[in-house]
Amino acid sequence: MKKDVQCERQIVRSLAEILAEHSKEKENERIIQRWKDVNALRKPDRAPVWCRPVGCWKELLPQEALKCNDPWLRGLEYRFRQLLIKKEIGDDEPIMPYFEVNAIFDVKPANIWGVEVGKHKPTSDGGAWAYDPPLKTEADFDNLIVPKHSYNKQATNELLEKTHELLGDIMDVRLQYGPDFDSATMGTAAADLRGLEQMMMDMIAQPKLMHRLAKYLLEAQQGKLDIWEKSGMITPNNNMPMLLSDPIGSSKADGSFSLSNCWCAANSQEFDQVSASMWEEFCLNYQKQIFKRFGYVCYGCCENLAKKLDGVLSIPNLRILVCSAWTGLDAVLARVDKDYCIMWRQKASDVVFPDDIKKIRQDLEEGLKKLKGQYFQVVLRELQTLCDHRDRLHAWADIAKELAAKYASF
Repeated sequence: MKKDVQCERQIVRSLAEILAEHSKEKENERIIQRWKDVNALRKPDRAPVWCRPVGCWKELLPQEALKCNDPWLRGLEYRFRQLLIKKEIGDDEPIMPYFEVNAIFDVKPANIWGVEVGKHKPTSDGGAWAYDPPLKTEADFDNLIVPKHSYNKQATNELLEKTHELLGDIMDVRLQYGPDFDSATMGTAAADLRGLEQMMMDMIAQPKLMHRLAKYLLEAQQGKLDIWEKSGMITPNNNMPMLLSDPIGSSKADGSFSLSNCWCAANSQEFDQVSASMWEEFCLNYQKQIFKRFGYVCYGCCENLAKKLDGVLSIPNLRILVCSAWTGLDAVLARVDKDYCIMWRQKASDVVFPDDIKKIRQDLEEGLKKLKGQYFQVVLRELQTLCDHRDRLHAWADIAKELAAKYASF
């Protein structure tokens, strides 16, 4: 083994050792229990507080800060350093005492849909892209192929063995065999294939064509879920932030799990601007066929669901209702009591842009007063920049935790 690769392996192992120690800390145990309690609709010591930096990682952890060059080791280094930075930020990021290797699947056709999805690239760094959909005419729909997924056992086992050899003496290495937690979000694929504007026009002018696309995407996703279900190898996905929970239901007699032991998260952001009836007809009614297969469902993202709450509350197995800044907390609280956990999403621009954090405290306190007595999470996502406020996430997490504790009583 080359000396530089040996050095890079040691870098990754050293980071893993630090994380393994953090996973044993009492505070980490409290974080895990906090998520489990709130998602079980039990009273937690306080609401969990969590942020997802997304585009801010280029400021928090620029690529030039990484030391590994080997692609696989560099990926592990990046992942581990992200967790350590989140620990510094101080939100409720759980650190598990194990490392998961995702099962590898092959898909045919290689481009998934049988047609090539295109996008017009932005002209500047961080700029907006535009759709270049392949389904431009009705005749193009005939080119769609239902994808076939197959488990690549050999490639998966090779990766498992490779990871175990590197990390197995530091932490348990486990196989994560599906399902995707966002198995029912079909709007993104629909917009990629047809284009967002055209998709909206189809709902009015060519509803049969829109139904054809929705039925195709449902068939494709159900086929993938069937592969997982029939395998008998499913590993529950209840160990990540936002969806971390107690075991969902019981395993089968042989100890195996099914989709009914898993979370499904979905949203309808591409349907934000359509009426509640159109959203239900072309989106929700198809998603429900997937939701009923899962144990728990988390619904919503950045879309405005204020006028669609009747539909959301009809979702089978709904456990978490996402309240975005556009939905509005008052609208949700007017309809939702303690039957669900509310994921109260913060507006990223209101957190990162102000020079003075007083308004951040004011907004958090106003909302947490209203949420007192409810089961809820405080989540900050979709961040694209810190706007040169390098310590802003630390400050936000500190304030949110302080106020969540203040308004923790039921």
